[in-house]
Amino acid sequence: MKVINPIDPMKKELILPDTTAVYAMKAPPALVNADKAIMDALNNPIESESLAAIAKAKLAVNKDATAVIVISDNTRPVPYKGEGNILTPIIQVLFDAGFKADRVTALVSTGTHRPMTDEELEAVIDPWVYEQGVRVVNHDCLDDDGLTYLGKTERGSEVWISSLYLQSDLKILTGLVESHFMAGVSGGRKSICPGLISEMGTFLFHGAPMMGHPDSRDLLLEGNPVHEESLAFAKMAGSDFIVNVTLDHAFKITGIYAGDMEAAHLAAFEMIRGYAKIPIESEADIVVTHAGFVGINHYQSAKAAFAAIGAMKENGYLISIANYTDKKDIVGSVNYKTVLAILANHGSKALVKLLHSPDWPFTPDQWQVQKWAAAFDKIPLDHYYHYAPQIEAGREAGLPGINAAKLTDKRDYTSVVKAAIEDIYRREGTRDLTILYLSDGPYAIPYVK
Repeated sequence: MKVINPIDPMKKELILPDTTAVYAMKAPPALVNADKAIMDALNNPIESESLAAIAKAKLAVNKDATAVIVISDNTRPVPYKGEGNILTPIIQVLFDAGFKADRVTALVSTGTHRPMTDEELEAVIDPWVYEQGVRVVNHDCLDDDGLTYLGKTERGSEVWISSLYLQSDLKILTGLVESHFMAGVSGGRKSICPGLISEMGTFLFHGAPMMGHPDSRDLLLEGNPVHEESLAFAKMAGSDFIVNVTLDHAFKITGIYAGDMEAAHLAAFEMIRGYAKIPIESEADIVVTHAGFVGINHYQSAKAAFAAIGAMKENGYLISIANYTDKKDIVGSVNYKTVLAILANHGSKALVKLLHSPDWPFTPDQWQVQKWAAAFDKIPLDHYYHYAPQIEAGREAGLPGINAAKLTDKRDYTSVVKAAIEDIYRREGTRDLTILYLSDGPYAIPYVK
């Protein structure tokens, strides 16, 4: 059968065995007139004055007021360019209120990710923004001189936040709300934490106990310690207005949630929660998934494996395909590779035990490997098949699982997945195996109904 393969740059469909059970979210339709809907949301926000009213109030206090618009990096397909983008209307409202272009900054909430290159920024930000003279800046979590200390959270995290953000008179957050494998959903408070914090701020926030907490998971906010700690950081830093969106499979806007940081974000979460959990008939022997837009490298593709846990049988198999678009590093940071090698060589139990050891020095990016380990608590390492055309056969040293590129000379997704399924049948003998395809990859959360 032919199914959607949203990560294939050639837009080719993925062909799977006819017996495959296919599951997908039933997302709401795209907005008919996104540009009008954006302006309506800016003028009639949730539990907040309009953006124009807030902007004018800031200028009334200080005629040379500054504004910062926090934007997501290229791991999120937030519409910042072209028709139906949310960035240019926000800036235009500020201009109409009286803000000068040289007093407006778009701040990329990179968190602990590497800074975006000029080429990457120009690919996602509308050229009109640059033409107006609006400055675009990457957050740097390692720049101590560019961070301001605000104190500690109740849990004890050191709260260092971007000084550029804190010193701005008008603080606006933007982002995408979708399922998130540790924070419940993305968007809202995550623009600040981890988006604008120091690397030190992740030590407790993304430490082993919090990552291993059963409520640090997708589509859950109440009692989720990662969400609660993120929100604590964000409330200490403050914000004046947020503009968050939800998107469909084609990255078209399905909803706009503007206004108060908590109230608008919660409204988006309630909408997402209604369709992002997908009931399945039963766990499958073989689960096929993909890393989605967010899977720009191996680090980010952990989200697809974690999301698939509810669909896999104990000791079953997972096949995950990806398209690694990160031109700097298709695997991840040196820290990530180091911890990942421990998982690949010693297994999930040994890794998690090590991360919880008092002698283990916290290592940035260890949290992503810990989430990989959760998948390998359910299936053995060698029951995971992965494929991204950017990782050639023979270059998989240090990566857990089997590089399915070794199984065939062909390099299209259908041929590689077919080869992986055939290899699984060779290992399992003649018994019938159930196959399930998660067409939404990391964005939908399967559960046995």
